[in-house]
Amino acid sequence: MSKKRKIMNIIATVLKYAILILGALFTLMPFLWMIISSLKTPAEITAIPPKLLPSVPQWSNYAEAWKAAPFPRYFLNTIIVTIFSTIGVLATAILSAFAFSRLNFPGKKLVFSLFLATLMIPGEMLIITNFITITKLKWIDTYQAMIVPYMSNVFYIYLLTQFFSQVPDSLYLAAKVDKCSDFKFMMKIMVPMNKSAITTIAILNIIGCWNSFLWPLLVTNDRNMRVISNGLVRFQTEAGSDYQLIMAASTIMVMPIIIVYLFLRKYIIEGVTQSGLKS
Repeated sequence: MSKKRKIMNIIATVLKYAILILGALFTLMPFLWMIISSLKTPAEITAIPPKLLPSVPQWSNYAEAWKAAPFPRYFLNTIIVTIFSTIGVLATAILSAFAFSRLNFPGKKLVFSLFLATLMIPGEMLIITNFITITKLKWIDTYQAMIVPYMSNVFYIYLLTQFFSQVPDSLYLAAKVDKCSDFKFMMKIMVPMNKSAITTIAILNIIGCWNSFLWPLLVTNDRNMRVISNGLVRFQTEAGSDYQLIMAASTIMVMPIIIVYLFLRKYIIEGVTQSGLKS
């Protein structure tokens, strides 16, 4: 390789990493500013021109924000909704994916096509009908109102069906010869072989539940039934001009899901990458 070509490759590599670093800084800046602002005094957070770093970090802002609203209750509600919703999504996705990938029944292709067709319907169009159903069932201000309507996800069913379809038919036929039931084959073979995809679905659903705002807002009126996202918005209204408390409360809300993502990001990347490679 010529010297000129080596220099060009070095320049291209430097530019590539420079662009990536710049993009990362733009992405991280709002989070860093939120954390820094949560440690400022009222005078520092409203100072003009803005002050980059606090003179003395005000860690008491977190304790004050925690006491100013029932955040323990918000976290408990969010955790309950997230856990049971994720369990429901995994159960429906695994069972549906197994049925579409392995079982033969009349109208299977038609049903699967109808499932995929629902992906073209905006979720906002379903809110009114779901809300009417929840109201008729008298589920307002209940956990089931926030959990049941979202215990299945067509996209996750489709994604997992593609993974399950890659398991060789010979394994399934061999299991049937050994008189293995479909349920046992699914739990002993299909699920372990596709644990990365299932883990990815679980993580994505956890993130979605933690960040959900509109639906929990519609079906809850009681303060004790709020999830963390609704509680944060109403806390912002109640906190008024105490922006340092608002930033502290926002950090309290965001930090758990960021930690979960940082520890489990490899499963998300692995699952999504494998789904793109499978035929």
